Amino acid sequence: MAVALAMGCLFFAAVEAWAQTNWPQFRGPNAAGIGLDARLPARWSATENVEWKTDLAGRSWSSPVIWGNRVFLTTVVTTGESEPPKKGLYFGGERPEPSKAEHLWKVICLELGTGRVEWEKVVHRAAPQTPIHLKSSYGAETPVVDGERLYAHFGGVGIFALSHEGREIWSHPLPARKTRYGWGSAISPALHQGQLLVQDDNDEKSELTAFDVRTGTQRWRVDRDEKSNWATPFVWDNGPRVELITSGTRAVRSYDLQGKLLWSLSGMSSIAIPTPHSGSGLLFVSSGYVGDKLRPFYAIRPGATGDISLKPGEASNSFIAWSDPVGASYNPSSLYHDGRIYVLFDRGLVTCRDARTGKVAYDRERLPDGFAFTASPWAAGGNIYCLNEDGACFVLRAGDKFEIQHINKLAEDDMCMATPAIAGDRLLIRTAARVYSIRKKQTGGGGGS
Repeated sequence: MAVALAMGCLFFAAVEAWAQTNWPQFRGPNAAGIGLDARLPARWSATENVEWKTDLAGRSWSSPVIWGNRVFLTTVVTTGESEPPKKGLYFGGERPEPSKAEHLWKVICLELGTGRVEWEKVVHRAAPQTPIHLKSSYGAETPVVDGERLYAHFGGVGIFALSHEGREIWSHPLPARKTRYGWGSAISPALHQGQLLVQDDNDEKSELTAFDVRTGTQRWRVDRDEKSNWATPFVWDNGPRVELITSGTRAVRSYDLQGKLLWSLSGMSSIAIPTPHSGSGLLFVSSGYVGDKLRPFYAIRPGATGDISLKPGEASNSFIAWSDPVGASYNPSSLYHDGRIYVLFDRGLVTCRDARTGKVAYDRERLPDGFAFTASPWAAGGNIYCLNEDGACFVLRAGDKFEIQHINKLAEDDMCMATPAIAGDRLLIRTAARVYSIRKKQTGGGGGS
């Protein structure tokens, strides 16, 4: 009986890991950033445990997405000269005028097992109409993919639905709108039950729009009382209902899947970037612009209606389980794993809390030489992974004690701002120069190298 039970557990674990070969959006299934395969490597370098690497032209900080044996990426290639991005904090990176050179907005498909380019398609060719921050790119939004189509969203250019083989099915142009300080756009779309959900927060006309995934026709649209922000919306299926959660400067807002406002929460920092996510029956939302005194983190219960904002002096209420007015990071999204919340701060500090209560296990422990983090952390096999812009990944043991197990480094030209993707026992890291497939060396005739 015990043997049969153990074999059954192994079978279901294998099925679950196999099913996660698909990584359909930013941060993967449920935007959680969790790998289910314990074989995901904890050690690598530019050569160790590298199954393959493929150089990419152009610039894009979008993450890879994966369906079956295909890896999909976006990039934007300029025909002129471009100023290389600098590692470190973002101050001083404004470039008020767009490039006058022609750019090529491209979608690329790689074979998962080899990194071979299966196809690439130019979906738009023109000179940019708006500027971007020096550290950003015109391909900052991560696409989404389902079993039939890939949906590539390029802010101020358009949405392009392609078959898995690279055939364009439909497209929808998007107006070029001004963003705060000319930083550009970076909000990735979300996908749920036949709807492509696109949030566009800018300084001219912010809106939230749902498109039919088959035809590209607009199902509904709502205006948003917001200016520029960069937080990807999150589809929160909490049991009683499904909600679309959007972060903003003025408020966090929840909508139903027809665009009706359900509840709102004011009290955010002046810039919202981290993606909301869920765990332990709670929703986690945050915004932590480094120049603000208020950098809040909230844990929210399901079932809210109306304005659930905290009153002065409150840290919780009927729908806010707990909060911390200075608990949020600026760029990286937080991570829920095994009942805990991990917050990776841009300057290389890590905080761990109990997800249900907010009780701190350790607070702002420093990663050595770990300055400048933009990519969001992820978890697999009992480890927490934190990747900095220099291409150094700090592997922490998951749990209430701060413990660094490994520090993995890539090549000198591998600047890292994109959040990696996971396909079973493979970790896909996109850098400024290339994409790596990180995988343990296979034995007994298996793949890998």
